[in-house]
Amino acid sequence: MILLFSPINRILFLLAGAVLVLSGCLGKESPETELYEVLEKAVKAEKQFEAQQDPLIELETKEKAIFDKIMGLGLKEYSQISTLSDEALEIVEKRKEHIALERQSLEESRKQFEEALTILKEIKKPELKEKAQLLYKTMKDRYETHEMLYKEYMNALDGDRQLYTSLKAKDVSLENLEGQVNTLNEYYKEILEANERFNELTEKYNKEKLDFYELAGLIGEES
Repeated sequence: MILLFSPINRILFLLAGAVLVLSGCLGKESPETELYEVLEKAVKAEKQFEAQQDPLIELETKEKAIFDKIMGLGLKEYSQISTLSDEALEIVEKRKEHIALERQSLEESRKQFEEALTILKEIKKPELKEKAQLLYKTMKDRYETHEMLYKEYMNALDGDRQLYTSLKAKDVSLENLEGQVNTLNEYYKEILEANERFNELTEKYNKEKLDFYELAGLIGEES
C-alpha cells in the first residue's frame, strides 16, 4: 500500500485512497504524548480504509469494461446486454459493500480522534497548542469531506444500479439512457472534487502532525 506522499491514482472516477502516516514516538507521559497516542490510534483505525482501495479499483475496472462492452452493442442485442447488465449489477453491490467498510473505518478513526480535543486543551506552550489546534481542525475537515464523498458515491451507486436495470428493459429509449448517464457524470464529477479535497487534507494533516511531533520532541523511529 502506497502511503500518502505517493497517493494512489484511482482508476476511473473515485477515491485516491490517500492514507495517514503512522509514526514512532519517544518521550515521557505529558499532554503532548497523550495527544500523540490518540493521533496514532486514529491512524491505526484506518487500516480497514486502506484495505478497501485495491478491491474497489479492481471492481471499478471490471465494471467499466462491462459498460464499454454494452455501449459497443446495439440496443437490439438484448440478450447480451441483459447478461452483461446483471454482471454489472453484481459489481455495484460489491462496491457498495467495500465503500461501507471504508466509511466504517473512517468513523472508527473519528471516534478515536475525538479524544484529542480534551487533551489539546491541556497543552501549555502557546506554539504547541496552536499547532495542535491546527491539526485538529484539518482532521475534522478531512472526516467531513470523506462523509460528503461517501454520500456522493452512494448516489452514484444508486444511479449505476438504475442505469443497468434500465438497460435490461426492452423498451428503454436512448434519450432515457443518455439522461441517466449525464446525471451519473455529475455525481462522479462531485466525487472527484471531494476526493481531491480529501487527499489534500490528508497530506496537510500528515505534515501538520509531524511538525507538531518534531516541535514537541516526540519523533522517534518511524514504524
